[in-house]
Amino acid sequence: MTDLKQPIRRKPPSTSPSKPKAAVPAKAAGKALRLRAPKPVGRATMIEIFRRLKEANPEPKGELDYTNPYTLLVAVALSAQATDVGVNKATKGLFPIADTPQKMLELGEEGLRQHIRTLNFFNTKAKNVMAMSRRLVEEFGGEVPNSVEILETLPGVGRKTASVVVNIAFGDPRVAVDTHIFRVTNRLPLAITRTPLETQEALEKLIPDEYRLHAHHWLILHGRYICKARKPECWRCPVNDLCRYPDKTIP
Repeated sequence: MTDLKQPIRRKPPSTSPSKPKAAVPAKAAGKALRLRAPKPVGRATMIEIFRRLKEANPEPKGELDYTNPYTLLVAVALSAQATDVGVNKATKGLFPIADTPQKMLELGEEGLRQHIRTLNFFNTKAKNVMAMSRRLVEEFGGEVPNSVEILETLPGVGRKTASVVVNIAFGDPRVAVDTHIFRVTNRLPLAITRTPLETQEALEKLIPDEYRLHAHHWLILHGRYICKARKPECWRCPVNDLCRYPDKTIP
């Protein structure tokens, strides 16, 4: 029996500071995440994926309205942070009166703003379109060059815009990458990538030649209408049995 009169001796609290838990280095954490991610599909599976996408939509088309390479360039530049539907509404009255760089310069920046004022960042976009048009007139005779590298030097034109233009206007099999294509690429996954540029470079190396010309359209339409960001509609996806995405919505 314990002697209740005997004082209970307690161990004094430690005065030395406790050692904090070692933080996992960001690089190591990223590596761990990549190790847990599904491995990219093999070449045979990739071919089958694009065969099915082609079968479902043999001649895919972009959803921006345009009449020539210049109006396509303007429409794609205006589509940044905007919907294709919104751009088409804005350009419905614009392109009939300004379908060349020279006509756009004659319309003037204020005239252009009046047509595109419903779009996000319309002031900046108007300045870029006018500066882009001026360079096309002064340096390229009013023609749109078939070169991603040259187009990227124009005001308001990045890699994605340039790749879309040469793909659609000139049949250059570039794979322009937006948020939809980036998502689909990493979900299936066709490749494991961290940036749009890295995604484009990977896809242009991996996609078989026979599918590369239309790959941009197949992937963007698939991401826009089926493989959606918040809730992909896996139940009607033509390649759901080939997809390795772990969070499918199939019941």
